[in-house]
Amino acid sequence: MPSPASDNLAHASASSGGLSQAEAQLPRMARDIPFAWLLLLTGTIAWLASGALVLEKLQVLADPKHATVCDINPWISCGDVMKTPQSSVFGFPNMFIGIVAFAVIITTAMALFAGAKLARWYWVGLQTGVTLGFVFIVWLWSQALYVIHILCPFCMVVWACMIPLFVFVTVRNVVHGVIPAPAGVAKVLGDYGWIIVALLYVAVIASIFFAFISVFVGTSGY
Repeated sequence: MPSPASDNLAHASASSGGLSQAEAQLPRMARDIPFAWLLLLTGTIAWLASGALVLEKLQVLADPKHATVCDINPWISCGDVMKTPQSSVFGFPNMFIGIVAFAVIITTAMALFAGAKLARWYWVGLQTGVTLGFVFIVWLWSQALYVIHILCPFCMVVWACMIPLFVFVTVRNVVHGVIPAPAGVAKVLGDYGWIIVALLYVAVIASIFFAFISVFVGTSGY
C-alpha cells in the first residue's frame, strides 16, 4: 500500500511536469532541458553560419575574384570583410574558431539531453570560453561598424546567436552557484534573462542604424 510520503512525492513530480522539486524551483532557462535546447539551437545555427563562412573563405583563397553569396553591395559583403586583417586575428581565419567552439556547445547540449551531470570545472570552462567568445564578437562588431564599415551577414548570424548564448550560460551558472552571486542578483538574472537579451539586440540594431545612417537616409553617395 503506497505511503502518504510517496503519494506526495508523486503528486509533486506530476504537478511539476516530471521535474524534481529542486529543479522545479529554478528559472525555466536554468533547468537542464530548456537550457540544452537553447545551446542546441544557438550552437547549431552559429556552427552552420561558421561553416558557410569556411566554405566561402576557401573559395576566396582559391579565386580572389570569387563573389560570395552575401556580396550584395558596398556595405554588405562577406568577401570584402574576409580580406581584412580583422578576419584573421590569430593568423588563421576566425571562422575556424567558430567551427570548433560551437561544436563544443552542441556537444554540451546533447550531454544534457542524455541526463549528464557535468562537473563544476566544466561549467567554469564553458563560462570562460563563452565569455571570451562574446568579448571577441563585440570587438569584431565594433571593427565592422566603425573601422571596416562593411557588414557580413553570416557574421551577424553568429553575433545574434552569441547574445542569448552568453546571457543564459551566465544566468545558468549564477543560479546554480558556479558563479558566486547574492541571491537577489541570481533571482533578477533568472527572471529577466530574456529582457537582457532583447535589450542587447536593440543596442546592436541601434548601433548598426547609426553607424550606417548615411546609407539609410540616402546620403552615402552611392
